[in-house]
Formats: sequence, structure tokens, C-alpha cells
Amino acid sequence: MNHQDNLFENQEPKTRNQEPVECLGKTFDSDEERRKHFLGILRAGLQELREKLSVPFASVEDTYTRLKSLEHWPLGSDEQIRNLAQRIADAARSTRNSEPATRDLLGLYKDEVGFPIGSDEDILALSDPPYYTACPNPFLADFIKYYGKPYDPSKPYSREPFAADVSEGKNDPIYNAHSYHTKVPHKAIMRYILHYTEPGDVVFDGFCGTGMTGVAAQMCGDKAAVESLGYRVDKDGTIYQQDTDGNGKIVWKPFSKLGARRAVLNDLSPAATFIAYNYNTPVDVRAFEQEAKRILKEVEAECGWMYTTLARGVPDSGFPVLGDAQVEKLAERVRQAKTADEVRSLIEELGTRYQKPVTVDVAKGKINYTVWSDVFVCPECTEEVVFWEAAVDKKAGKVHDEFSCPHCGATLTKRTMERAWVTRYDQAIGQTIRQAKQVPVLINYSVGKKRFEKTPDAFDLALIEKIEELDIPCWFPTDRIPEGEKTGEPLRIGITHVHHFYTKRNLWVLDSFVQRSRNRLARALWVGTACTEGLSVLNRERPFGLPSKLSGTLYVSSMIREINALAFLGRKIDKYETRGEGPHTLISSQSSTSLEEPHSSVDYIFTDPPFGGNLMYSELNFLWEAWLKVFTNNKPEAIENKAHGKGLPEYQRLMTECFKEYCRVLKPGRWMTVEFHNSKNAVWNAIQEALQTAGFVIADVRTLDKQQGSFNQVTQAGAVKQDIIISCYKPNGGLEDRFKLEAGTEEGVWDFVRSHLKQLPVFVSKDGKAEIIAERQNYLLFDRMVAFHVQRGVTVPMSAAEFYAGLVQRFSERDGMYFLPEQVAEYDKKRMTVREVLQLQLFVTDESSAIQWLKQQLLKKPQTFQEIHPQFLKEIGGWHKHEKPLELKELLEQNFLCYDGKGPIPAKIVSWLKQSEEMRKIIQEELGDGSVCEENGALNFSSLSPQSSALITRSKDRWYVPDPNKAGDLEKLRERSLLKEFEEYLRSSQKRLKVFRLEAVRAGFKKAWQERDYATIITVARKIPENVLQEDPKLLMWYDQALTRSGEE
Repeated sequence: MNHQDNLFENQEPKTRNQEPVECLGKTFDSDEERRKHFLGILRAGLQELREKLSVPFASVEDTYTRLKSLEHWPLGSDEQIRNLAQRIADAARSTRNSEPATRDLLGLYKDEVGFPIGSDEDILALSDPPYYTACPNPFLADFIKYYGKPYDPSKPYSREPFAADVSEGKNDPIYNAHSYHTKVPHKAIMRYILHYTEPGDVVFDGFCGTGMTGVAAQMCGDKAAVESLGYRVDKDGTIYQQDTDGNGKIVWKPFSKLGARRAVLNDLSPAATFIAYNYNTPVDVRAFEQEAKRILKEVEAECGWMYTTLARGVPDSGFPVLGDAQVEKLAERVRQAKTADEVRSLIEELGTRYQKPVTVDVAKGKINYTVWSDVFVCPECTEEVVFWEAAVDKKAGKVHDEFSCPHCGATLTKRTMERAWVTRYDQAIGQTIRQAKQVPVLINYSVGKKRFEKTPDAFDLALIEKIEELDIPCWFPTDRIPEGEKTGEPLRIGITHVHHFYTKRNLWVLDSFVQRSRNRLARALWVGTACTEGLSVLNRERPFGLPSKLSGTLYVSSMIREINALAFLGRKIDKYETRGEGPHTLISSQSSTSLEEPHSSVDYIFTDPPFGGNLMYSELNFLWEAWLKVFTNNKPEAIENKAHGKGLPEYQRLMTECFKEYCRVLKPGRWMTVEFHNSKNAVWNAIQEALQTAGFVIADVRTLDKQQGSFNQVTQAGAVKQDIIISCYKPNGGLEDRFKLEAGTEEGVWDFVRSHLKQLPVFVSKDGKAEIIAERQNYLLFDRMVAFHVQRGVTVPMSAAEFYAGLVQRFSERDGMYFLPEQVAEYDKKRMTVREVLQLQLFVTDESSAIQWLKQQLLKKPQTFQEIHPQFLKEIGGWHKHEKPLELKELLEQNFLCYDGKGPIPAKIVSWLKQSEEMRKIIQEELGDGSVCEENGALNFSSLSPQSSALITRSKDRWYVPDPNKAGDLEKLRERSLLKEFEEYLRSSQKRLKVFRLEAVRAGFKKAWQERDYATIITVARKIPENVLQEDPKLLMWYDQALTRSGEE
């Protein structure tokens, strides 16, 4: 094995554990012996894959037989292997039409499981098995078997859904040690893990990014870290959180136990998993720093001269002032040098009596950073315009949108100018390249502890030019940048290969550090990746703020800051952080669509998956992975990306496959937390549909308002502008088994509702006010019940009105929410400790939300048309363009009841009348003299007195919410009207419906589903604009399921 075979092979003894170690039940003389043992197994597995799968695809059965025969590469149960073989066969059929040659079985397998792209040797060099592999981890099942706890349905487990601030801890040193496009701080995740798990439980994150879930799982065993979250920990490790008792007093309530949890982390990107491995694996930080700084010192001896400049004209500095002729003379000496050693010798000659005695008496400075600027061509005079000089107001720290040409005075903007270009031969790739021209415009440097600035002079330009001429003495990445959505920006300006992202000197320094790290200290390679973006041309110069990369992009600014690579590496070494405390974490590099974990083996899942087209991870990670020599296989990447031929349907399909695997490995009755951050409703609905199709039941959805630092519940589509926390659970085995017997029956409905209510929070308060728990309201309970049936291919056995009436009969209602008998006592007790109940904020955008808004208003107070109409007009400003406008009168008539002044005054209106002291007194007097009697809350009049007439007059023409037991007839009338309108859409010759009634489409889809008329659903769905279909969760559910069922049948 040569030194490239294993990055850990030649590490200094100081950084390695030479004591006996135990791993997966085996004892080794040292940690090095452990690595050698498992690297041998991993090597054998990789070799076996090549030997047995490097054949053309033949058939599903042949694929299954070959996969089943793998001895060193576990692929899960027989069922998992058969499913994998079928997916490979499907992929083989689809590629035959699009690719000239039939793919071999190994390539098809790797694409299906997201096997990273790289040689076996590079994968082995990066891996530290069994804890980390830069490919699918074949030791995963062993890790679960050894450290996990088998699922025991007899062991009670009960948790309410939990939501906490996911931005907590962003200033923590761990969070900032290595950049990534998006990550949730470990301190935020700790709250979730402590809430849902016990010490030793297995936590899973299939989109782990930098591995913060693993860090959080380990930190749950750190008393100081737990207490920093505001919790208390007693001597026996019990963790307490603040709560309110029945008297409204603050008390400390036990809720968890101190102790590390095990973590299984997975990501498609080997760059992400490599970062995660370094965060989660134990290391002697002091020994690491010593060796890393030793390496850096060697690099500085080799390359430090590249960051030298001449101190010129610094007032009161005591330095000699060099004239242009002297500077030019020194510049010429640089130009005449033939090798790096010659330039280094020349630089060493420079100095002053204040620095050291040398032959050239000149002040030498160390460059901190150099600002580079784009160069454009004026369309009027065709002269070159340096953007920095023409557009930047240095004193004010502003960049002007409009500015004058310094040559002809013409008014210019970046849009009206063409770029200046340079053409040169790139020896590294053996090609002539054409790139946008950039020139150095400012140098910030230090002499001693003082900083100065200067415009680059002849010496600086000669030094830069000489570095460009010299050859870097060792390997550096020259991979071509793939075409994609985010890579278009660098490709557009001629940055076509990885090394083009760096100035020559920063590339040289980074490369020298990385190569030494590969040979001596693998951990230091992590420091290199931490610097790959900051040292590149992605680092924007911002006159009005700190330099930074534009997050989530590969944007190259018109002004970049080239920072001193040696100093930056030094700062990253100082910031190196890890929280690995022991063998608590296993990390795998593969797609979450194909996991090897056993069924029902994971205790909790926290995940922050990719959301639509927000971030193109494989493109953004390409720089890191080029240095690691192992790349993301983006075939199964769950994103929207036109360049990859992936739209929202492909994204939803891939996310559904991922969530199905999540649901398979999660223990029944356990929880998953999904963080969501995408402002597109279509993506939000795709995630909801994927979760429900996979088998999860959504129990709580809250938005995090980062400005206010508070959570608000999401009650409808259309309000997804902030980060969202989705709490969902896998139904326990008992419910699923019972549902198979009860499916399509009323008992099946109420069995689901009872099970679902058990999972919902009982009481939520904030600032002395109780919150309405949206999921406990009748319409959301109905939606969840319908989704549970539809996703399992079962007809829904009752209407909304029948469901609402059944809720009232079977469950206790409080403040518009429904509770189990054992829950309502707890709610009543806690309800007495708060001043009021906060109502959910509703936004009226369509018929459904208008009905909910009207219900909310009429529950507060029965109102006449004249009273409610002005309020309604104010609310409908955001009515969707595609939604058929409806008059208030029509909405009221189809969904609510109006008291016409005849017969008894309805109970809902009587309840409102009693809120008035005057009306309450009249009612009491009328009841006292016998002219009125009260039955079930309604007032019946035996005779009409003036006071009785006053009550009727006050009540007449008021609209109110019907009692659920009496709403059935109204619901049937409304449904007939909606279905009549749906028939018109079905018969319509229009290819696309421009304006329609969504409630009519929903009613029609539901009826067609009950009748198994999938063709009708598909026909009407294809007449609805794509964006409307994707943004409506109910329509999307019916449509997706209709497509699935029609395909099966």
C-alpha cells in the first residue's frame, strides 16, 4: 500500500490512539490496527463489486442473482435486494433509449444508489471504516445491530410534537469552523433529540450535510452543553425544562436524560460526509494543531515570498521612500529570475535596518489581501474601464450603478459595457483559454503590526506575472466544471476548470498544504477544504462590508478579494473544532433512496433535505470534491434542475423514495422532524405529498419567524415564506394492522382519529396566552383522515359533515379543538392558567380559506350580512386569479345558516346574546315569567312580549355556524352544487381552464375517487394550470394517487 492508499497511514504518532480499542465487538491493539482491518474489508468489497457487476445488464433475475451473491457488500434484506434489482432494470430500459451503449450493471447500480464517482484508491484514501466511508457504508447494518435497540412494541413510548428555533447557535465555534451552503446548528438539533429520544437511541439524518445532527447526538451527553440550552441537569442525569403548573407558577419538569445518542449520517455528497466525519470523530486537538502548524510552516517557507510587497510612502513610518526607478529596477530583477528559488532569494534580500541587515535597504511588507477588479470596454470611446476606478466611491463605501467613463465622460452602467477579455495558453490542461480580464487594484499589507494600503506598483505586477509563469511542482485539480444551473456564471466568464477559481499563488499554497496533509495528517485535509472557497475568486470584495462568497451560488463578482492563503489556513487551524467523543457515529456516502439499514431500527430522524431548486448541492460541492478526488453522483440527487432534466415531478418522486426509506427504517410510533425552507407553495405541497405517500402522518407544522423569533402554525397553503418545521410520525404497527381489517369503514376512521389525537400536543402557550392547535381543528383532522385513506388506496367512508358530527359525538371539544377524554382534563387545567386564546391568522385567497375565515368570524359573533360584508371586502384582496370569484351571499347561503326571525332563536345566537348584560337580563326575566323556555341552548317562545320581540329583533337576519349534527343537509346541498359545476369542467372543450372553482374540483375528485373513476380525475387535472395543481395539496394528492392507481390497474 503506498501513501495514497490510506490518508491515515502515515499520521504522526502524537495524533493517534495507541491504546487497545474496541469496535463493533472486536478488540484491536490500536486504532491504527482497527483502520487496517476494516480498510481491508472495504477494499475486498469494492473489488468484489467490480468483479461481479462489471457485465452488461441482462435481466431483473440475473441482476438479483448477482446482487444476492455479494459476500463483502451487504445490500439489506432479500426484499430490499429484489427492489433494487427492479429499479436497476427500470433504469436500464430508460437509458437504452437515451444512451448509445448499454450501461454495464456496475454503472447502473452505482447510479441507483448514488455511489460517488472516483477510483477505488481515492475512495479508500478518504475513508476511515467502519465509522466513515466515502461510498455506501457496508458496515451500517453491523453498527445498528451492535449499538441499536431492537424494536419492542410492548415498550411504551409517547411524545408530543416539538418545535424550536433552528437558528439557535449560529455563532458557536463548531458551527463556523467549516462553511456549507446551509446547515442547522447543533444546539438547535439538541433540543429535538433530547425531546424525542433516550441515551443510546439511534438518530438518523439522511441529508446530513456537515453532520450537525451527529454532533448534536453526542453533545446530549455533555452536561455543560445541555445546561447552556436553559435546561437543568441533576446528579443522576435527569434533565428538566421550565413548565407552568396548575396555578400558573413556573416549575421545573423532567423530560429527558443526559447521555450521548448514536447517530447514523448519510449524504449524497462525499464532500459533505467528509466534513461531517471530521466534525464527529474524536481527535487530540492539541496534537493536531501542532502537526498542522508544522505543515503550514513548511508551506510558508516554500511560498511565503509570494505575498511580499514594497512599503512605499507611508507617512511618519521611518521607511525609505522608493522612487519609481528603484521599484522598476527591483521589478526587472523579478522578471529576470528563472525559478522560484531565485525569486525567493531576491525577496529575502529585501528589508530595512528595522527588519534585518540586508543588501537592499527597502521596507518589505506582507500582503494581507489584494483586490482585483473587472475591466470593461466603453461603448463610446472603446477604451478600457477598470470597474474599481470608475464605479467605486472609496470614501463613502458605495458602488454606483451609473458612472462616467474616465476617458470620454460617457455615462455607463455594467449592462451597457462589454467585458475586456484576455487569451492565454493554460499549460495545466494544454489548451488556449479566453477569460474575462481582471487586474489588481489595491493591496492591503502589514509591516509589523501596522496595516497599510497601496495601489499595485511595477514590483507587485512583476511578482504576479512571474508566479503565473512558474509551474506548481505537484498535482492540483484541473477537472472541467460541469454545465449546470449554478455553473453557468463562472463558465460565462471563462472559468472552465477547477484551478481557474484561484489565483496562481493561492492555488500553489493550497495545493502544497493539501498534498502534505494527504501524506502526513489527514485531518489537515479538512482544513484545506475549509479554505477552498475563501481562497477562490468567489470571495467578493464589498467596499461597504466584509468580504464573502454569495451563499448558494458560484457567482464571481466584479471585484474580488484575494486573501493571503497562508494566513487564512492558519486561522482555520486555530478554529479547528470537533465534538467526537467516541464511536457514536457512522457516516455513509450515498443516496437516501436506497439505504441498507434494517427495518424499524431507528429511534428518531432529524433531517434538512434539499428543497426544490433552492440549492444545487452537487454543483456547489464540485470545488471541494475536486480537491478530495471523489465526486457526487448526481443521478439520484433530489432537486429541481433544468440542466439535469429534473423538474418538480422528478424532485417529488425522488423525495418520496427517500421518505419511503425513512419510514421503513424508523420504528413504528416514532417521530421525524423535517426542516423546510422554500418560499414556493408547489415545493411545500410536493414535500407534504411525498411525506404522506411514504406513510408518514403530519402532526404539526410551524413556521419560524426569524425576525420575531417565534413559531406560527401553518394552516393552509399560501403562507410558506419562512423556515418551516414539520413534525410527522410513523403510525404504530397496531394502527396499520387494524386499519387493514377496518379500511373503508367508520370504525377505521375513528381508530385513526383516536391514534392521531394521541400524537398531537395537548396545550401550547406563549407569553401567557394559549394557542389554537391547528391540527386539532375539525377541518384539518378531516384532511389528515382523508389523506391516510387515499395514500393507502382506500375509499373515504364519510362526508365532511358526517365526520364533523361524529367528532362532536365521540370527542370533547374546547376552543374549537378536539381531545381524547384523558387529554381534555389536562387542557382544562392548563387553560385556566392563561388570560386568553390566540386565534389562528387566516389569509383569504380562495373559497376554502374564505369559508374558514367566515367560520372564525361567526363563531365569535353571529352577524348580519351588512355587518360582515365590509370586513369581507377587506380580506379578499389576495384572491387568486384562477379562483372563480364568489359573492359573500353565495358563500353564506351554502355554508352557514341564517335566523329569519321565525321559530326558536338558535343556541349559537343565544350564547352570543348572553354576552350582553342587557340581553342576559331580558332572557332571565323571560325565563322567570314562563314566556320563554330554553331547550338545548335554543329559546322557544310560548307568547310574545315586548321583551321577547326585542330578543327576536336583535337576532333576526344573523348568520351563524350550524351545529355539526345539523350541518349534513347543508353539506349535501353544497356538494350537489359543486358537483354540477365539476361536470361542466369535465365536459368543457377548453384545453386549459383559466378561472374555476377549486372547491368544485376537489368535490369532483373525491367523488371520482370513491367510484374508482381515475380517468375523470386525470382528465380534469390536465385542464388545470400546472402551477395551480402543484400548489394545491388536496388536488395534488388525488391526482398523484389516480395516476398511480390507473397505472397499476
